[in-house]
Amino acid sequence: MTYDNEVSISMSARSQNEAFARVAAAAFVAPFDPLLNDLTDIKTAVSEAVTNAIIHGYENKEGIVFITFRSYVNEIFITVTDEGVGIEDLEQAMTPLYTSKPELERSGMGFTVMEAFMDHVEVTSAPGRGTTVEMRKAIARQGLKSDFECLFTGLGGTGER
Repeated sequence: MTYDNEVSISMSARSQNEAFARVAAAAFVAPFDPLLNDLTDIKTAVSEAVTNAIIHGYENKEGIVFITFRSYVNEIFITVTDEGVGIEDLEQAMTPLYTSKPELERSGMGFTVMEAFMDHVEVTSAPGRGTTVEMRKAIARQGLKSDFECLFTGLGGTGER
């Protein structure tokens, strides 16, 4: 598939970068003029995936979290990848309320939240090699704006007619 747009970022696996990931997601989705619920869902799902990479993937050690945002027509595709410890039992890890870090008072709801807020979530992982979370969401727009309107309201657009 050829995407309409693609942005890739990498960031240090540090808790203070979770907020940056949320802002990056919001900035990428903004030109779609999404409903507030869709925007909040995407930001939350990205935050959960990045938090998992930092807390569980790298176990608060040095590492890089990679995020790729892609769009095609009215769908957003987001990939969050780490090269950390990986997940030995993916089925167990995706079980609601399961956490491998109970001492950190984690709720074990990260994957459940991602699945609830996105249209599709796929997780692949290999012990010692890292984890990739792929998410997709169709965007319901508040009101379809022409490229001309987007150009002059700061919402992007191609400017082509």
